[in-house]
Amino acid sequence: MENPLYYRLALTMVPGISSKIANELIAIFGDAEAVFKTAATDFDPELGFTETQIQAIQSFLPNVAVDKEMAFLEKHQIKPLFIKDRDYPQRLLHIDDPPLLLFSKGPANLNAKRIISIVGTRNNSEYGKQVTEKIIRELPHEDLLIISGLALGIDGIAHRSALANGIPTLGVLAHGLDEIYPTQHQALSKEMCLSGGLLTDFRKNSVPNKYHFPRRNRIVAGMADTTIVVESGIKGGSLITADLALDYNRALFAVPGRISDQKSAGCNKLIRYSKAYSYINMEDFLREMKWWEESYSVAKQQDLFFEPTTDQAKLLALFKTKSIISLDEIQYAASITSSQLANALLALEMQYLIRSLPGNRYTIRI
Repeated sequence: MENPLYYRLALTMVPGISSKIANELIAIFGDAEAVFKTAATDFDPELGFTETQIQAIQSFLPNVAVDKEMAFLEKHQIKPLFIKDRDYPQRLLHIDDPPLLLFSKGPANLNAKRIISIVGTRNNSEYGKQVTEKIIRELPHEDLLIISGLALGIDGIAHRSALANGIPTLGVLAHGLDEIYPTQHQALSKEMCLSGGLLTDFRKNSVPNKYHFPRRNRIVAGMADTTIVVESGIKGGSLITADLALDYNRALFAVPGRISDQKSAGCNKLIRYSKAYSYINMEDFLREMKWWEESYSVAKQQDLFFEPTTDQAKLLALFKTKSIISLDEIQYAASITSSQLANALLALEMQYLIRSLPGNRYTIRI
């Protein structure tokens, strides 16, 4: 019996066959071997594949490049993960274009109970370094995986902080596993592979050019339950990852910075336009992610004995008519003074009945 990996690798290498098309072919034919062994005349014209694409598939094998890739994976003990494999990162199945084949090195559990991506600028400040280290230090460590892109700056700090705290960490690469970029992180990557690992959908000899990083970022965002942007300029790869996280309906947090600090301009913009929750402290973060069961249990017990005042009852009734309400709308509808409103909102927040959102808005907790 021929090795299924041979055909799976080959399908990722056929010119003109994108990841999306390859996934469509797998969905139709069941596996890569069937794709290559189906005669050109048996491709249903209604499936939408062009004659050029069909011809490229039919003429691709045998191919020495596939043999070389197979030998490389075996020599360096790199684990290939096919999209239908149980060990394949299951969260990636819910993004638009999951990689057909991933290449993994290291023992990291790619389906850990909690996965957090931490990303940021390559030119971090001391503030960014301290915040990243504090976040990771305070996280509950059980069944947790920290992901980043192995870049200089915040990425590297996140990986090192995870290692220092005994948390597995995964570096997602924009190139093949035959090299490490940046070269300054070669020693770091080796240490990561002892408890975490490296992951990529690029084959060997894939250079880390600018077009590869957005492709890498989709894995960083897609594998995580939430992404935290620590420091970012107004433009950059971190904001691409943030936008992808939003596209995938994942929670997004940004660490606020001084309004005069350009290293925090991207984070402040995410918060200002209500794209990201403001990361202030671990307790709020865990509550927002519903990862602090004990705290929620206490909150529910508090609710049982909570008797709202007249002002608080007005606000709770208001929230039942609209899920998200601005502060101006609340004040207009409640017809109470600013001080009364502030006291009522604070009391409801303390009871975990409502929560504040970016842009002076509030929502009821579910």
